[in-house]
Formats: sequence, structure tokens, C-alpha cells
Amino acid sequence: MRKISTFILLASALAYLLPTSAPAVNSNAGSAAYTFLKIGTGAKSQALGGAFVGLADDATALYYNPAGLTARGEGELLYDELLGKPLNEIPKNRFTASYINYLVDFQYGFLGYIRQIDSSTSVGASASYQNYGTFDRLDAEGTETGTFGASDIALALTYSKRLAARFSVGITGKAILESIDDSTSTGLAMDIGLMYLLSADGSSRLGLALTNLGAQLNGLTNSHKDKLPTKVAAGISHRLVGLPFLFSAEAGKAFDNDFYAALGMELISLRPFFVRVGWSTQGRDYRVGGDNDFAAGFAGGFGVTYKNYQIDYSYSSYADLGSVHRISIGVGF
Repeated sequence: MRKISTFILLASALAYLLPTSAPAVNSNAGSAAYTFLKIGTGAKSQALGGAFVGLADDATALYYNPAGLTARGEGELLYDELLGKPLNEIPKNRFTASYINYLVDFQYGFLGYIRQIDSSTSVGASASYQNYGTFDRLDAEGTETGTFGASDIALALTYSKRLAARFSVGITGKAILESIDDSTSTGLAMDIGLMYLLSADGSSRLGLALTNLGAQLNGLTNSHKDKLPTKVAAGISHRLVGLPFLFSAEAGKAFDNDFYAALGMELISLRPFFVRVGWSTQGRDYRVGGDNDFAAGFAGGFGVTYKNYQIDYSYSSYADLGSVHRISIGVGF
């Protein structure tokens, strides 16, 4: 009961720190380059409203918090009779793939691979991309003169180390390339993550991540460079003792936007089938005064595990702008 009360207090504090008014007040909103780096990957995390920095317990930790690659409670071996293995058993190799048909039919994907070097060290590699499709090229008089395309890609390498029984750190380096027609832009960025287990069994976690810290090496024009979408976020997660729920909460601040909060809940009693719901205040950014504004920021989904395979699905509402369906596949070997 004491752990439950502590979690509720911390989650409430995270939500209280954030403004509830709908309009954005940050004058830098939307001014950063490489906006595809902001798109949340992984259906599990997004079904939890994006509250994953303080959980980061699957291969998408490569994106959210690199310290999650090695965060593992020493006594966390909860044996699952149906699966026939400990719930927290970590294979030496893990692979994840996620695909999104994003708003206005932009296509986004994420691939990640993790290799466990030893009981306290892991390395990883990942790639994220976005394809904007094909556009008509027009001259000054509005006459069509052909077509052109646009795309983004980021390639990353990650290193994670458990420095103590309950404390892990991780760092990721990224190379970024953006292409619009015959113009290109490049940048370098890094993510830094910390994870602390509040309980020895890993059922309660605190996470902190600073992501996309870096610079644009060259812009799409010779005379202009943009800042990167740097963000700092803190999160907490807790698996309730004696109850079939896992809760997660997160608060963060993007340097080019306002503070946000996110909350998520996972029902684990049906495992190997999991049901998830989540909510994020970032939904306010998509409200346009339409009938569906109330749904903005809400998410849900489910997942299923079979042997070393995991399949997850999530649905996220963006009010009248539409909705996004995510599918993720993970495998350990």
C-alpha cells in the first residue's frame, strides 16, 4: 500500500507540473528541424500515452531511454507458468520493427537491434525514417514541371551500462539526413538516459532522458540552420503488488514547445495478452475547435507474446486531424 500511495503521489505531481490550458505559449513552438524525431515509435509505448521514459522495458528503449536496455531488477524473476519462463528474461539479441501510416499519409518506420554483451552491458543500433511521398513541382506561374520527393532518416548507435544493482545509464549517438528535392540537410545528435529502480525487484522505476541534443551541420539552404527538437523528460512506472495493473507517468519539456504530461495503464492479468490505455496533454496541440477535440491525446491498444515474439497494436487520436494506427513486432533470440 505504501508503494501504491507513493506512485500515485508522484504521478499526480508530474501531472500538476504541467499547464492545462489548450493554447501553446512557447514562442519557439514548431521551430526545430527534423520533426520526425518527435514521432513516438513502438505501439506499446504509444498505447500508454507515450509515458515510457520511466518504464523503457522493451527494445524501443533505444528511442525513449537508452538506460532501459540494462535496467533489470535482481529479484525480478516473476515466473509465468503459461509462457514457461521468467517475465523479465532478456535474450542476448533483441529486434524490434514498427510502422506507422502517419497523418496526411506520411509513412514512418523504426528498426532497432540490441545485443547483450554481458549481464550489465548492452549495445544497440537503430534507424528511423519518414517518407513524405511525391509532390507536384510548379513554376512561378503555377505550371506543373514534374514531381519531387522528400524524406528523413536517422541512424543511431547506443551503449548502455548498469553501474549498480539499481542504476543504469545509456547514451545514443545519431546521424541525421533530410532530403527535399535536390536539397539536403545533415545533423548530429545524442540521447542520454538514466534509470533507477526504486525497488530491488524492478517493479518501481524512475527514468530521466535528454534526447536529440545536438546541432544541424548544414541546413537546406547555405544561409540558414535550425535547432534540433531537444527534449528532457522524467518518468515513473509501478507494477502494483497483488493487483493486475502496471502504471506509468511522464512529464517533459521540448525546447521548442510547452510542458506536457502523459499517463498510461497496462492490464497484465490476461498475459500473454495485454490491454493498454493512455492519455497525453500533447493532444491539446491537435485541437482545432471540432467535434472530436475531446478525444485528442487519448490512446489505447493491446499486445500479445508468444515464446520470444511480441506483437503490439495502438490507436492514437489526433482529433479532427485523424487517427494513427501503429503496429510493432519484437523478437528475442
